[in-house]
Amino acid sequence: MVAIAPVVERLTATAGISVYLTTTTTTGYAVGRDRYGPSGIEIGYFPLDFWPCSVLAWKRIRPDVMVLTESELWPEHLRQARKRKVPVLLINARISDRSLARLRKIGWIVRPLVRGLTKISAASAIDAARLAEVGFQCGSIEAVGNLKLDVSVGPILDDEARGRLRAELGLPDGMILIGSSTWPGEEAAMVRALKKAREAGLKCRLLVVPRHAERREEILEELKREALSVHLRTLGAANAPVDICVADTTGEMVRLLQLADLVFVGRSLAPNYGGQTPVEAAALGLPVLFGPFMTNFRSISDGLVTAGAARVVLDGDALVSAVVALLLAPDLRLEMARRGREWHAANRGAVNRTVEAIRATLPQG
Repeated sequence: MVAIAPVVERLTATAGISVYLTTTTTTGYAVGRDRYGPSGIEIGYFPLDFWPCSVLAWKRIRPDVMVLTESELWPEHLRQARKRKVPVLLINARISDRSLARLRKIGWIVRPLVRGLTKISAASAIDAARLAEVGFQCGSIEAVGNLKLDVSVGPILDDEARGRLRAELGLPDGMILIGSSTWPGEEAAMVRALKKAREAGLKCRLLVVPRHAERREEILEELKREALSVHLRTLGAANAPVDICVADTTGEMVRLLQLADLVFVGRSLAPNYGGQTPVEAAALGLPVLFGPFMTNFRSISDGLVTAGAARVVLDGDALVSAVVALLLAPDLRLEMARRGREWHAANRGAVNRTVEAIRATLPQG
């Protein structure tokens, strides 16, 4: 929902084009409603991929073009598009390591399911090659780049706004370590990193931003056992400084990241798998750490590591060691930050190419 914002804005700014957005998650719906609702864009849940549901949705919405994102391929809806001769684009298309292994075994099933796709805009050359390998139409695939690399990181907070936000969170002073989009088990590793950093004489606090806000009670119970003070963001402004703040909200990631001295990107340490996006952190000029399981962001994470903007930590113990080492090395953090901004600037442009691909399929006149 965040990554497609520039595409949606460009399309809706064009006379005669209206956009109807759908999502499959409650978090996506909340973000979409808050971000796009004020602009008059309709938001809905994607209907079940079941004949009566898809037929009803297609009759009500009557799209001229259907745009799917990443790996959201729904056979019944593709059939409805073919039946109505509606062009279908798959944008920001990608195939993770795990999906590639599965699709190699069932390519004979994939090919008939995706024959209704008109054009595929792949997130990287690697993804384009993988799509072709497992049976997608080679002639319709173009590597245009990852939309998430064009994501906006504004507005940038000034010192006064950053100070107010820190106070609200109960993190008024010291360095801030952020766990971005964390999954189970990763919060505990972040707490160990916080304790080790303090044992090393560093004044720092921890901001945890879980991927799923509904885990707040589970996280709170775990943190209470650590004998550290904790504040939940949804309770409003903190009454006093705390050791840890849990940002159990949605849509605030870019603002919160602007407080960080160091960021760990979640869903990347075992047993979690797939990773979350590190793009916003890199674009904001923040040194980044993540685990070895960034398979959903393979080209992005590899690019950041190669550029010297991020480091891979193999497990929780390695995360603790890396956090302490980097917090003790301000010059190294500044260098990683500079390299992250340069990497982001050099890899933008996917939005323009994606918008042009969509416009090319729209009915003329």
